[in-house]
Parts: sequence; C-alpha cells; structure tokens
Amino acid sequence: MTHDFLLGTAQWGWTVSRDEAFAQLDAWLQAGMRRVDCATNYPINKNPSDFRAAQNILLEYLQAHPDAPLEITMKIGSLDNMRTPDINLAPSFLLMMSSEYRRLFGDALQTVMLHWDKRDDETAVRATLEALLAIQNEEGITAGLSGIDHPDVYARANEDYGLIFDIQVKHNIIHSDVERYAPFYGKGHRFYAYGINAGGLKLQGLYPADSTLLARGGNPDMVHHAVEKIRAKMGDWNLAFVRPPIQNMTQLGLLYTLGNDKLNGAVLGFSSVRQMENTLEHVRDLQTYEYTDVYRDLMKL
Repeated sequence: MTHDFLLGTAQWGWTVSRDEAFAQLDAWLQAGMRRVDCATNYPINKNPSDFRAAQNILLEYLQAHPDAPLEITMKIGSLDNMRTPDINLAPSFLLMMSSEYRRLFGDALQTVMLHWDKRDDETAVRATLEALLAIQNEEGITAGLSGIDHPDVYARANEDYGLIFDIQVKHNIIHSDVERYAPFYGKGHRFYAYGINAGGLKLQGLYPADSTLLARGGNPDMVHHAVEKIRAKMGDWNLAFVRPPIQNMTQLGLLYTLGNDKLNGAVLGFSSVRQMENTLEHVRDLQTYEYTDVYRDLMKL
C-alpha cells in the first residue's frame, strides 16, 4: 500500500510559532508533499484569543504564496478551543462554513471533515450527511470524519448516501480507535492515523516545560510501565538486523501505523523543520528496510 501524509497544524499558534509554521510549509512542499490538516479550533489551548489561529497562519501563508500547491483538509464543528464538547453540525452551518472556507482557501480546499461528533441520533446524522453530499456535488469537496463517537451510526446512515470518506482515527501504541471504525471497512473509505506519537511521549530524556505532552496536559507517569516495556525491547530491535535504529516514539508510531493494513497514512505534526526531516527520513527507512519483527512485538506489547 502507498501511504499518504498530511502536515498537522494542531500546535500552530501555540507551541509552534507563525515563522516556524511557514518554515514547515516550505520544507513540506520541498519534500514533495502537499496535504495539510487543519481545524477551526486549532490550537486547542484553552485560550479564546487563539481560536482559529492555526487556520489564520495557513491562510496568511497562502496569501504570501498564492501558487503553493497545497491540498487542505479543514475540520469543522467545534465552537471553541476550550476542549468543550460544544459543536454545531447542523446542515446550514456546514454549508455556511464550507462556503466560507472555499472563499478563503480557493481550490486548495480539498476536504471538509466533521470534527468530534458525539451524537447517536441517526436522524440528525442523516441531515448532516445530506449537507456533506450537497457540498461534494456542488463544490467537488471530499467529505471527512474525525473523532466520531458513534461510527456505526454514521456507517448505517451513509448506506443511503454513498459518501466516500477520509477518516481520521487516533492510533498509537498506547491507544487505538481503528477497530471502532470497522463498519466502514472494505467500502473504499481512506483511513489516516493521528496522534501517532501518543501526544509527544518520549522514550528517552526529560520533558521540557514547553513540550507538546505537558502543554496538552499529559502525564508521562501514567504510561511509564508501557514505555519501560518498549525500552526493554529496543536493544533487541536495534541489534537484530543491519538497519537504521529505532530511537524515538515518532519512529515507533510511524512503524505501528504503516504496519496496519487498514491505514492509508497519517497526520504528522512537528515542532521543527529538523524533526520533520528526521521523520520523513524514517518513512524512507521503513520503505527500504525490514521492520516486521518490531511491528509484531508492538502488537504483543
């Protein structure tokens, strides 16, 4: 399977500055990548003044580089960046927001994705799908789902609409939602992992105060036992074959993602261009060398 990657923007305007985001977009395009993932409520840092900050950085980049061949996914529905469950996925709101993002991003807007829907009301979900179908037919925009609480309801309702979704699922060695989306298997939908490095979890070293994990309120002590199991295996992994060594959680997250035959790719967020370069180099390593033993061990762990 050929895998596809999207540049993540969840930390833009928070732990990633505007200038760093611009540098990442330059490097992303230079690497031959085009797809970018964004959301109305990024960054989700509980600072109301930063609502839509990531989106605005992306828009500013496009205004400065009008010929940049970006392909943008916008996740909509959340009404704030305070980590609340408040959403609006009414048909009128979806139509309004997709029209607004088409105006802002032009042809760069490729996908409109529903974000964090907790509803299990199939009638309401059907109304939302009708709006997505209209957006697809009128604008040629792909429909998407991300962080859906009841995929079974969506899959059942979609039987009458036939939408082919880009679906984002949380997937890493600590937690995976891939199997929750089983009702969508085998129907042409495309699945992309996010959170592959478990929110910034480290295999080695201390967490600086501005680290992604701590910024998001994560507690490394809660997964200490799992990390220790991984560390115990790393020596065997890195001596078993002549291949580039496994060194960090992002590399393991990529391996765990690309080894899953249900996943078509991943959303990759970076703190720096250097981290991006290292990650893309590891993608090439995974395509060149044999790591199936590591994947099998991760499944057991």
